[in-house]
Amino acid sequence: MLKHTGKAVFSAVLTSLIAVAATSAMAETKFEQNHPRRDQVNDRLQNQDRRIHHEVQEGEMSKQQARRLHKDDRHIRHEEQRMAARNGGAITKQEQNKLNRQENGVSRQIGK
Repeated sequence: MLKHTGKAVFSAVLTSLIAVAATSAMAETKFEQNHPRRDQVNDRLQNQDRRIHHEVQEGEMSKQQARRLHKDDRHIRHEEQRMAARNGGAITKQEQNKLNRQENGVSRQIGK
């Protein structure tokens, strides 16, 4: 009887985890579908944030340099938000290209 109960509990937990994962994926997908350019820019900013933290943890970047790069990324993020606010929540291809060039500048400074 206990084996059957254990399987039922495991099955219920697994089903719950799948439902949560599916719900999270649907929420992301809606933003990605409606704002693919913004999503791409923001994904890059998140990746750069992770890279900066990793460099500091590994002792390959000073905290002062990390603060400066985080500040540069914040400026890019705020510019992306301002652009989107002017365009009904979206950014144009030209604006995305401008933001990507700015992100490239920050990215080149990570891992030097």
